[in-house]
Amino acid sequence: MKLTKTDTKKIAELARLELTDEELITYGEQMSQVFDYMEELKEVDVANTEPTAQVTGLQNIIRADEVQVWPQDEIEKSLAQAPTREGDYIKVKRIL
Repeated sequence: MKLTKTDTKKIAELARLELTDEELITYGEQMSQVFDYMEELKEVDVANTEPTAQVTGLQNIIRADEVQVWPQDEIEKSLAQAPTREGDYIKVKRIL
C-alpha cells in the first residue's frame, strides 16, 4: 500500500507531528513498507490457531486489596511528616 504525501501529512497531523517535506517522504515510505508487510501477514492461515495473550505460562500474581487499620498515633506520626495536610489526608499538587 503506497501512501501519498497527502496521506502521510494527514497521519502526521493526527499524531500532532510537524514534519518537513523530506520527513514526510521518508516516513511515508517507511509506513508504506509496514502496511505492505501487514498485507503479507493477512495471507497466513491462522484458522486452527488458538488466540493467546502470552505463551510463557506466566500467571497474574496480584493480591486482593485488604484494608489495614493503623493505630491513631501512627497516623498522626505519618501525617506530621507531610509538608501539607488537609484533615486526615496528605495534600499533594494536582496531577493532570
